[in-house]
Amino acid sequence: MRKVTVLALTVVLFSSCVSKKKYVSLENDRNQIKGELQKTSVEKEDLEAKFARIEERVALYNAKINAITKETNALREENDSKLTSSDGTVMSNNTKKKMRRTLAKMDPTVVAGAKTLKDSVSLAVAYNLKKTMQGSSLNENSNGNIDINIDETVVMISIADNLLFKTASYRMNNKSDDVLQKIADLLKSEPSLDLMVEGHTDSRTINTGVIKDNWDLSVLRATSIVRRLEKKFKVDPTQLIASGRSSFQPLVPNDSKANRAKNRRTRIVIMPNLDKFFALMQEK
Repeated sequence: MRKVTVLALTVVLFSSCVSKKKYVSLENDRNQIKGELQKTSVEKEDLEAKFARIEERVALYNAKINAITKETNALREENDSKLTSSDGTVMSNNTKKKMRRTLAKMDPTVVAGAKTLKDSVSLAVAYNLKKTMQGSSLNENSNGNIDINIDETVVMISIADNLLFKTASYRMNNKSDDVLQKIADLLKSEPSLDLMVEGHTDSRTINTGVIKDNWDLSVLRATSIVRRLEKKFKVDPTQLIASGRSSFQPLVPNDSKANRAKNRRTRIVIMPNLDKFFALMQEK
C-alpha cells in the first residue's frame, strides 16, 4: 500500500513539473508573437506614412504635368496666332495656312510668279477681291462718276464730288444714297473687309462759320459718309475709317475748272482684314 501511494505521488509531482515547463514555453511564444505583432504594427504605420507621402508627391507631379500641358497648349495656340514678319509682310501662321488654300485654287502658272510672302498675299487677296467686285453693282449707271481700281490687296473707288455732296459743303445730296447703298451691300456681304473714306478737295480756300479750311471740309465729308453708312445703312462701325487729305493729293493740277472738279472727290479704299478675309474665304 505504501508503495502505491509513493508511486502516485511521484506521478503527480512529475506531471506538475511538465505542465509548468510547457506553460513557460507557451508564455515565451506568446510574448514573442506579441513583440513581432507590435513590430509589424509599427512597420505598417511607417509604410502607410511613406505611402501617403508618395501619394502627395504623385499628386504634386500630376499637377505640374497638367500645368505644363496647359502652358504648352497655350503657347502652341499663341504661336499659331502670333504675327510673323517676312519680307515686310506681317500675318499670322493661321492666315498663312488659309492663304495657301486660296492659292491652290488659282492658276499654277500665276502662283509660280510669287517669289515672296508679300507676292503670295497680293495674289490671293486680289483673286478674292476680284471675285467679290464681280458680284457688285457699284459701277452700274455711274455715268463715269465712279472709278474702280484693284491695286494688289486693296480696292480703290473714286467718287466724283457732285455725286455725294452739295457744292462746298459736307451735307450729302439726294443722289448719294444710291451709291452708298451699293457700298453698304458690299461691306455687309463681306464682313472681312474694312473701308476707309478719304475726303479730297481742290486748292481753292474755304472759310465759313463751320468749315475753317480744306482740312475741315475733307474730314467732315469723310465723317458724313461713314456716319450715314453706319446709321442709315447699318454697316458695322468697326469696318469704317474716316480720313481727310485736304487738297494735297490732287489727281491733276488745279489750273482749270475741269481739273478742280476732278480733284474734288471722295476716295473709298476697301482693305481686307487678312485673318477675317481668309477665314471667310475658307468657309465659302
